[in-house]
Amino acid sequence: MLLFRLGMLPMMAAIPVLLGMVGKRVIGSTVGALVALAGTVLMTAPNLYVGANIGVFTWRGFQSWTGPSQTFGALLFAPLVLLLVDIFEARRRDTRAWLLLTVFALAVMGAKATHLPPLAIGLALVALFQAVRHRRPPWTAITMLVVIVTCCVYAQLVLFGGARQAMTIEPLSLLGRAWGELTGHPGAAVPFTSLLGLTTLYLLCLAITWCGVLGLLCRPRLLLRPAVILLLGMGASCICAALLLGHPHLGQLYFFGAAYPYLMILAAYGLVTLVRQAAVPPRTIAYAVTAGVVGTYLVRMLSDVRTPLSSGQPQSVLYRPYAILAAVAAAVVVVLISRRAGLRAWAFVLVMFAAVGWPAAWSARVLSALTHVPSGGASFGEVRPVAPEAVPHGLMTAARWLRANSAPDDLVATNVHCRWGYAHPCDSRQFWVSALTERRVLAEGWTYTTTNMSRWRPGDLPENLPFWDRERLRVNDLAFTSPSRSTIQRLRHQYGVRWLFADERYGTRDANLDDFADLRFRSGDFALYQLP
Repeated sequence: MLLFRLGMLPMMAAIPVLLGMVGKRVIGSTVGALVALAGTVLMTAPNLYVGANIGVFTWRGFQSWTGPSQTFGALLFAPLVLLLVDIFEARRRDTRAWLLLTVFALAVMGAKATHLPPLAIGLALVALFQAVRHRRPPWTAITMLVVIVTCCVYAQLVLFGGARQAMTIEPLSLLGRAWGELTGHPGAAVPFTSLLGLTTLYLLCLAITWCGVLGLLCRPRLLLRPAVILLLGMGASCICAALLLGHPHLGQLYFFGAAYPYLMILAAYGLVTLVRQAAVPPRTIAYAVTAGVVGTYLVRMLSDVRTPLSSGQPQSVLYRPYAILAAVAAAVVVVLISRRAGLRAWAFVLVMFAAVGWPAAWSARVLSALTHVPSGGASFGEVRPVAPEAVPHGLMTAARWLRANSAPDDLVATNVHCRWGYAHPCDSRQFWVSALTERRVLAEGWTYTTTNMSRWRPGDLPENLPFWDRERLRVNDLAFTSPSRSTIQRLRHQYGVRWLFADERYGTRDANLDDFADLRFRSGDFALYQLP
């Protein structure tokens, strides 16, 4: 209730305001800020396939109801970027701004530290450009960089204890996973040529989404602004992180989510600058947007590529719609250059291709939902009711009883470690007991623990790794399968266990557990025992 409902509402209301403030400060106009905000909300890769939106072409930001930690970090990160832009472009020193900068840097470090590395790279790029341009040390940028790098180092070494949380250097792992989903062969080995081809498509999609940045070329001096260099550095680093890092649950995309709104601000900045420089009327802009959306639909209809690919279908068809789009773009550019087109024609074309990356991409999601093309299990857009066996009978009642009748410091042992229905191999993403009782558990699900994630290697699944302390797990399970006085006393005195939360569907009814522990409550298939 607090995390996903009450807490998210003010954050989701404040983030657009803060991003709008950053956009207005960088672009210098309210219209530009609104364009940047619309692009941030609508941002997604241009999907030219028919069917389920899967794979690399579904990437979006994490400022959403389902990503509370990323959203919380974004809420505190936007004022930090705003302060950096203010300090860079102010003509006088403001001690209060520097104090606020430090406070927000510390806040972001604790809230979502993945926002800080892209910012550090952006600041390093600003410092480098200013040092080359002015031929003297850029102390303002260097001081900012020292503050952010210090926070990064402290977060990694102190807050996180040096844990890597399964993050590894694994180039193009994101694209390998996308290839498996698009071709219908998840987990299969990806041919090197296919990986390079899909990487090309990914970069093409990024170029379409943020092509508005090219509009700044009509006024090249704008590219030398510290704010522009800062945001460009942040965006480039987040793309590199997505391509170079690997994580079993796509954790590298949290770096990507940290910087994408600021790349969208630059894209809007370029579009607004070019449109104003060319004096393009609003009606022409509407025509350009319409042409981009309609053109996207035509390409999708003509290519008719459905994902995931059916059995026997060649992988080369994945490139067909994007090859058509690239050919159209090349032809348009050749025509404009050969006819020495004016700035207004270039503005029309840039707005048209920006429309391919924003409104057309979201329209594709709507059409895909309406087509109900299956993607394994439920069809895209289909909502299925929760199966009755998803929550075993008596679980909620037993968990609430234990929460009401135990102390907050009491330790609980349970015989359930694997997700129900996923015991062979064991999927250790099982957290019902700890979640519903609000008590610590000796060994339940261990997938997301620091110890387990540090053991992950590419090719494995962290949820299928065995528990690292085999003796603890053995004693824990013996208490339910073959209870004895020595086992119960060892749980009580060595490990500090006070309660046993037994799922009796796994044979504990016949184990005579009540001979060694006090049965306190039973509900459905679950029983609660207190250790003497």
